[in-house]
Amino acid sequence: MEAEPPLYPVAGAVGPQGDLDRLGVPEGPEAPLDELVGAYPNYNEEEEERRYYRRKRLCVLKNVVAASAGGMLTYGVYLGLLQMQLILHYDETYREVKYGNMGLPDIDSKMLIGINVTPIAALLYTPVLIRFFGTKWMMFLAVGIYALFVSTNYWERYYTLVPSAIALGVAIVPLWASMGNYITRMAQKYYEYSHYKEQDEQGPRRRPPRGSHAPYLLVFQAIFYSVFHLSFACAQLPMVYFLNHYLYDMNHTLYNVQNCGTNSHGILSGFNKTVLRTLPRSRNLIVVESVLMAVAFIAMLLVLGLCGAAYRPTEEIDLRSVGWGNIFQLPFKHVRDFRLRHLVPFFIYSGFEVLFACTTTLWGVGSALNKTGLGTLLGILYEDKERQDFIFTIYHWWQAMAIFMVYLGLGLPMKVKLVVLLVTLVGAATSYLWMERKLQQGVVPRLPRIPRPQHKVRGYRYLEEDNSDESDAEGERGGGRRDGAEEEAPHGGPGLGLEPAGQPRRPCPYEQALGGDGPEEQ
Repeated sequence: MEAEPPLYPVAGAVGPQGDLDRLGVPEGPEAPLDELVGAYPNYNEEEEERRYYRRKRLCVLKNVVAASAGGMLTYGVYLGLLQMQLILHYDETYREVKYGNMGLPDIDSKMLIGINVTPIAALLYTPVLIRFFGTKWMMFLAVGIYALFVSTNYWERYYTLVPSAIALGVAIVPLWASMGNYITRMAQKYYEYSHYKEQDEQGPRRRPPRGSHAPYLLVFQAIFYSVFHLSFACAQLPMVYFLNHYLYDMNHTLYNVQNCGTNSHGILSGFNKTVLRTLPRSRNLIVVESVLMAVAFIAMLLVLGLCGAAYRPTEEIDLRSVGWGNIFQLPFKHVRDFRLRHLVPFFIYSGFEVLFACTTTLWGVGSALNKTGLGTLLGILYEDKERQDFIFTIYHWWQAMAIFMVYLGLGLPMKVKLVVLLVTLVGAATSYLWMERKLQQGVVPRLPRIPRPQHKVRGYRYLEEDNSDESDAEGERGGGRRDGAEEEAPHGGPGLGLEPAGQPRRPCPYEQALGGDGPEEQ
């Protein structure tokens, strides 16, 4: 019988041009294996590597810009809505016509209490929330709470405004702590992607020199706060395009004000109780609030869709695996570091600045420079990735405490406020110089020990020689260990979950898959 013709043409079959392809390489079964399955002849590994890390750097820049824009839109909507809401609720005619005897001023005061008082307890839960949800998801959740506060203004009642204000107060410190941690991590990543050749030469286990990411951190912090401080200008847009058309002229509003400037006490006394010429229609209010709600939703999408993760998933697991009790205690233990104690006056001063939160440009530039310097300094002093969330939590908790003190002192004379601000600034500068002197004298700061990650199942995650989950501090303590195994914890007796000495441990799943019974066979 004759052989059936092949169903598909044989590659390299002899054709009109012979058994050579266009490059002059023989085809068919006689062709060299390297020519069939080898790499592309024009492939340049160094060029492809350069392009890969360039894309990584662009992704980091995208993350910084997206986080900055998300924070700017969030606070622009929040401050603009709060300003418009307080002005409307101040007008007597608006309150009587729209809400009757509901007591809007009392609701506003309780709402401000919820926003300013709740962050006092933030030191207790902020690190736990950040390590449970992760840095990026904590940012997204906090921005979502701000959007929830905006949505409650569709139905202004005690049971909608006050709970949302309390939730917003809970989210303030976690939002800012995760933002500071996120920008610092992006600077460290950008350094790694920019100096990948040096890291390849030094080896993957060698940590970068201290302060090497400082130039990138300064630029990223400047970008963040430059974009964020635009929120104070964006907060005026609801007033400019909507509410100013309903307000009386300034002369009519301030007709009975006797003292202003440094002679004033708290909020200017003598305001006209009726500041609206005509009441805005409910439909117009709904349109404005819908626009603000849409902007808040865009801020959520920016954080969710354009901000990449601050850590790899395995690193996030290791950050949680030090134990929730340790995570709760470590912010308090870090306060023993004299560097943080000397920076507390600067933290408080950055909170006192809200006394003069305004839209004139010079003050905003000074505030941005102050916060940029503090964020950069903390990112340089505390480079270890397992400490950054604790450090930024302490920073923004003290800032929230200062804002709470500002809220308590709203009724003080303006001269007293200026004196307190000046004394705090002088004390902050003196304390910082004292800290620098201690560092020059070689005083070693007291840093709390962070436990090594303890995983419930052992042996299945660190099979390779390079342990990508090991932190920088662990690499130094380990003395350059090349194996990925975890160090054996000291035996602390029963009840600590440790195996008794002398008893064989249970083989891990990887060893069982290989057919062995554990280290006893070896």
